[in-house]
Amino acid sequence: MVLIYGDDMNEIKEGNQLFEDIKHINEYDSEFWYARELAKLLEYKDFRNFIKVINKAKEACLNSGNKIEEHIVEVTEEIVHGNNAVKKYPSFALSRYACYLIMQNADPRKKIVALGQTYFAMQTRKQELLDEFNKLSEEKKRLAIRNDLKEHNKKLVDAAKEAGVETSIEYATFQNYGYMGLYGGLTAKDIHTRKGLKKSHKILDYMGSTELAANLFRATQTEEKLKRDNIKNKTEANETHYEVGKKVRDTIEDLGGTMPENLETPSKSVKKIENEQKKLKKDSKKD
Repeated sequence: MVLIYGDDMNEIKEGNQLFEDIKHINEYDSEFWYARELAKLLEYKDFRNFIKVINKAKEACLNSGNKIEEHIVEVTEEIVHGNNAVKKYPSFALSRYACYLIMQNADPRKKIVALGQTYFAMQTRKQELLDEFNKLSEEKKRLAIRNDLKEHNKKLVDAAKEAGVETSIEYATFQNYGYMGLYGGLTAKDIHTRKGLKKSHKILDYMGSTELAANLFRATQTEEKLKRDNIKNKTEANETHYEVGKKVRDTIEDLGGTMPENLETPSKSVKKIENEQKKLKKDSKKD
């Protein structure tokens, strides 16, 4: 594993933003990059030299069993010149995968190419993980997100402590602010009652994948905001958690989604799913 520290991480973030800035979204909500914009960013002064790199990417695409026309499409690209005159030039619309192949065949001596290799490798891996996740059953999705949430809640505890939330009672209050923001004013106790759970049941164990994902987003974004804004008192920490929860709720509403408190409560707990998975693994080893 390669560990990235300090200035290297900042450089990667800045590089990522450069490639994000020239990303486009088509009418099918798919992301793509224009070849001439990408060539300029990669410091190719003569586009003819960049076409050579694109041709190598086409060959790699074909050899990997992919259809070139699904990743590299001939288009007309508009270029704004110094006098604000707009001219049209033949170009290509490139998929994320095409850009990844281009980075592997571009001049490796350029720092921006190295940054591009990192960016598109990360983006490609993210998509692979998403595709793998989408193939999972609902039970396995619940188990995966619940485990992620356990880890991020540990980080949230640390971030809240740094922000002035010290005792267990104070942390319970802090958590309630997040839930109230996300659940339209409902506290953890209210959610527990609404789900019809027993006293020993944990509300996170009785959430479907969609509800768990909303809570995971709330937790990760609150942790980031507490650190980013350098919050150092519990009142501001509570307000931040509520604010982030409310933002997540607003986003769900804007997208026309179901509010988390109205989502169906699964009859089987994540704990039970986890135990069943462990038993299956144990039985398979016996066989």
